Amino acid sequence: MTQSIKSALNGDCIFMIAEIGINHNGNIEIAKQLMDLAKSAGCDAVKFQKRTLDIVYTSEVLDTPRESPWGTTTRQQKEGLEFGNDEYDEIDSYSKLIGLPWFASAWDIPSQIFLRQYDLPFNKIASAMITHQEFLNEVASERRLTFLSTGMSTESDIDKAVEIFKKHNCDVILMHTVSVYPCAEELLNLRAIQTLKERYGLPVGYSGHESTVAPSLVAAVLGAVAIERHITLDRAMYGSDQAASLAPRGLHELVSEIRRYPLMLGDGVKQYAPGEDGVAAKLRYWIS
Repeated sequence: MTQSIKSALNGDCIFMIAEIGINHNGNIEIAKQLMDLAKSAGCDAVKFQKRTLDIVYTSEVLDTPRESPWGTTTRQQKEGLEFGNDEYDEIDSYSKLIGLPWFASAWDIPSQIFLRQYDLPFNKIASAMITHQEFLNEVASERRLTFLSTGMSTESDIDKAVEIFKKHNCDVILMHTVSVYPCAEELLNLRAIQTLKERYGLPVGYSGHESTVAPSLVAAVLGAVAIERHITLDRAMYGSDQAASLAPRGLHELVSEIRRYPLMLGDGVKQYAPGEDGVAAKLRYWIS
């Protein structure tokens, strides 16, 4: 567990995750540029996604027509977006070079096993995987701090997932999520952050898919210990997640604002602030 996540769990800061996902468009140089962006903005980690295509998708889906920079079928598009050993070796080396941790959400068990070679600091369960109990058991058996996204789920789904992590004595941070890309602000239901805290007694974060900064700031006020946002070099780039991502200016603005929160919130003790005694002497001099 990194020092930054320990601080977040203690309430001293908010852990900021820059979700690169597949916004690199299969290009390792774009991936590095996105890592540089996350580092320059002050994020605590970057996250990628890993899939075994023939497990996650049926052959019928992979054979459907789909125009993309890589060809005319869904298989060609998915293969174009998927990184393998060479790319992840380079990501791992670059992560160490710039001092920015990385991790990934696997979408199947072989992908989770693949990621183990990098001894990553965290695991991530994508919302799509929260009902896959065999997969959850595989991840939880590593006993590595896991971010568990809760999009497309009911309380019953979350109950079962949390029970699996408890059984394996694996630390988990629930991530309130609404799986609409991009998500309209009236659908965000940010009060669910407090609901999840009260129901499970676990730390709760927020994984947002909206195109604006404000909801993440509200999530921070509501007590989110971690905030995950997709990032992009340009929201007009090819890709299904680009429109739900923060471009460089938005990411820098968000992290800058989030870093001010602990300073503004203080310790909650109601007492004279430094300088107030002098003001009181001026304004109350006439009161006996």
